[in-house]
Amino acid sequence: MTHLRASIRLNNDVDARTYAELTEAAEDAGFDQVWVSHDLTLRAAPVMVAAAAHRTRRLHLGVGIMNPYSVHPSELAMLAATLQEVTHGRFLMGLGAGAERFLSWAGLRRDEPLARTAEAVRAVRILLAGGRPVDVGGTGAGWTAEARLRIDPLPDPPPLYLGVMGPRMLRLAGAEGDGALPLLLPPEHWGTVRREVAAGLAAAGRAPEDLDLAACVWVAVDDDPDRARRLLAAKLAYYGPSLAPSALALVGVAPEDFRPAAAALAAGDEEAMVARVSADMLRVGIAGGADEVTARAAELVDAGARHVSFGPPLGPDPVAAVTLLGRRVLPALRARAAAGAGA
Repeated sequence: MTHLRASIRLNNDVDARTYAELTEAAEDAGFDQVWVSHDLTLRAAPVMVAAAAHRTRRLHLGVGIMNPYSVHPSELAMLAATLQEVTHGRFLMGLGAGAERFLSWAGLRRDEPLARTAEAVRAVRILLAGGRPVDVGGTGAGWTAEARLRIDPLPDPPPLYLGVMGPRMLRLAGAEGDGALPLLLPPEHWGTVRREVAAGLAAAGRAPEDLDLAACVWVAVDDDPDRARRLLAAKLAYYGPSLAPSALALVGVAPEDFRPAAAALAAGDEEAMVARVSADMLRVGIAGGADEVTARAAELVDAGARHVSFGPPLGPDPVAAVTLLGRRVLPALRARAAAGAGA
């Protein structure tokens, strides 16, 4: 029987108490993982994960993602190893190049993102396995023989998930990641993502089951579908003008379509902002009641997704939204995945 893996993704703008409540709700609702972002100038995701480890028992807890520009790979490995101890083997490490805009706030240049990400993944993996990066080629310059983790070897090093978007990064995830967290904006982008990851897997001689490929979507859900749609509309008004034109074209929209909504949002006119986000624009994410969310997410399951990851906005009441997803959406998706596997 096929088990559909499911996860919740949270932003690190949520306060620590709410985050702990959300992780408990996700565990109670049957989710497998909860991820929290580590965007600069907000809360420190590793600290939040450590706190949640004491409030949960089964749930896997991930930081998604950290980057090799603001934190050196040696410290990334230290964090991963320590959090794997604190969580008793339930930690998930997300790595990626990070957002160029956020890094620029700290005066950090996001140079050679593909190469820097690949080098970091390799170095962190070597360090977590008890090795020394200097002994292995392809991990970049600067390491010496003294660069190793001086702790007892981990019986089960934490898996490394890559936060990826572009084709080359997707292929890197397929070739070297234990998992991948590609953001599907819109969900119809899944086909392209899956093909690129498969190419990376094949080039490295790996099988699909060697990688946990998450179909990461933006979801807003509420018993009042209109409230959910308003929440997603605000997210799209802010980010829509900067999304990839080729992906947006899959639902018949373009970045410039979001500019009137973005202008209304910037002016503080919420009603005008909502009015300027059309039904087609809303399809960049998934919004509505539980039945609407189930129907759209089921398209991903039917297309072969075996891990569906729900990310913010989630809902006007985040804890209620996670509970609603777990009680109404997740059982239906898992039943569909099981039926498809048995067909």
